Amino acid sequence: MQIPEIALQEPGFEADLLHIPLTRNTESTGWWQRILHGTPPGARLIPVAPGSLKWQADSVSFQRFGAQGAIETIPAPTDKVLEHRHFPLGTDKFGRCIFSRLLLGFRISLLVGGIAVFISLTIGLFIGALGGYFRGRTDDVVMLLVNTIWSIPTLLLVFAIVLALGRGIGIIFVAVGLTMWVDVARVVRGQVLSLRDLPFVEAAQSMGFRSTRIILRHILPNLMGPVLVVVAGNFATAVLVESGLSYLGFGVQPPTPSWGTMLNENYGYALGGKPLMALAPALAIALTVLAFNLVGNGLRDAMDVKGKL
Repeated sequence: MQIPEIALQEPGFEADLLHIPLTRNTESTGWWQRILHGTPPGARLIPVAPGSLKWQADSVSFQRFGAQGAIETIPAPTDKVLEHRHFPLGTDKFGRCIFSRLLLGFRISLLVGGIAVFISLTIGLFIGALGGYFRGRTDDVVMLLVNTIWSIPTLLLVFAIVLALGRGIGIIFVAVGLTMWVDVARVVRGQVLSLRDLPFVEAAQSMGFRSTRIILRHILPNLMGPVLVVVAGNFATAVLVESGLSYLGFGVQPPTPSWGTMLNENYGYALGGKPLMALAPALAIALTVLAFNLVGNGLRDAMDVKGKL
């Protein structure tokens, strides 16, 4: 929520905020809108100078934070609410809490990463298993498609999809997911090629099982280890791509918080005496990508059974 009176405050800033309930009725929002955009504010927040608030029978007088001696008087709200709020990382140029926006940006990054990985995993498993199991011309067509997509830089392909379909967080899910399935498909194809000729698959074929059942119930469960390692790396890539798109203005649109958008809004303050405003989202991106890469390395080591023999 924007509070212009407390804009550009230093880390550790504290303020007393007077809650003025809004008279208009706020429309109810669904759970998906609450996840993306939050809940509409039910009150207006006014920062007051310490010790200046005075309650009367039917009115309240106060001095706004930063005002020079100006005393304001308004009708007393129904609920006498004075909140003392702490801003660990300070506020941005619009008076918004940087720490709160970092947390909300993490939610958006996880949401984009999770949905994009799900899309890429679904497409990659289907195409990779199709080419690896049936081989022949089917595999040739699959590899032609994979190599064609592989030859296009990821960010350029995402730009093309976003420009074709429009901006918005829903388009980001689709764009990022449609560019990361290639890694999954290549790994799945290689694993299926090696598993297809093993005795348990030949036994299932000799019993007359359909190809769909053999792939879903016998082959795919035996290759999920390497696939999970790729998924962890794709999650980190999705966070980077989403942040890059938001930084360039093609990703999550304001006022929805995103680390890339925060970096774009505050990078000019890095050399202006407030470096934390730009360093905070940059460090959040770096630490999140590092965390998912470490998870991928851990999964690879944990599932490397042959290396432990």
